[in-house]
Amino acid sequence: MTALRMAAVSAPFGRDLDECFTRITGLIGQARDAGVRLLALPEACLGGYLADLNGAAAMPPSFPVDGPEIARLAALAGDVVVTAGYCEAAGDEIFNSAVCVTGDGVLGNYRKVHQPLREDASYSAGDGFRAFDTPVGRIGMQICYDKAFPEAARALALDGAGVVVSMSAWPISATDPHPDPARDRWTRRFDLFDRARALENQIVWVSSNQFGTFGSLRFAASAKVVDPGGEIVAWTKQDEGLAVAEIDVDAALESFRHGMGHLRDRRPETYTAAA
Repeated sequence: MTALRMAAVSAPFGRDLDECFTRITGLIGQARDAGVRLLALPEACLGGYLADLNGAAAMPPSFPVDGPEIARLAALAGDVVVTAGYCEAAGDEIFNSAVCVTGDGVLGNYRKVHQPLREDASYSAGDGFRAFDTPVGRIGMQICYDKAFPEAARALALDGAGVVVSMSAWPISATDPHPDPARDRWTRRFDLFDRARALENQIVWVSSNQFGTFGSLRFAASAKVVDPGGEIVAWTKQDEGLAVAEIDVDAALESFRHGMGHLRDRRPETYTAAA
């Protein structure tokens, strides 16, 4: 068994793609220098997120998963497994998507399923959660509001993901923000969801987030790595930067699941009303 060094990013990203790639180049270099093998960039880090969630925000640039922008990201990734959020153009539809790449190309692509407020006015919704194999093990991806739904993380854990990467552009409260973002109710919810999803599935949870402000949104930052017991082992808090942790994923899953195994001890035949 080998320990995996991973990092979750808290950083700002706007509309200018060249600026985004410049920032990403620096973050990948910083991660590589630290020995990181899995780097989680935020939701919408290629072109920025929506400026508001009222249903009329201008769209970020969109492009296909097999286009030159994702190929450029893969070339930058090289030997690092990198996950990143982007606006995906697919036929006549636009999705809020996440891609996983290395220098060998695209390993996985995911389209956000759960859409908060009026995000559905801008994006089509994805249709499911599937884990996939990478050079650092089997992982799953989800985006932001997805973390509020236990079924999403559970589906990935049942599909064999030992690590779930949750990429966000999660803001603090728009209606009653706390003067201290660390004590804002939306920051607390973000942190609680991260810890709960890791603990209930006994998986490693890597949570990235945007930093700073964009349009009407002020982001909560709080990028972190959470172990299968729900404990935060690396955390940016409300700062920009990388939360770096090293975990032997296979050993951690075996250790935490050995006694009370939450996936093993399920009784799905009793859950029919939950659907």
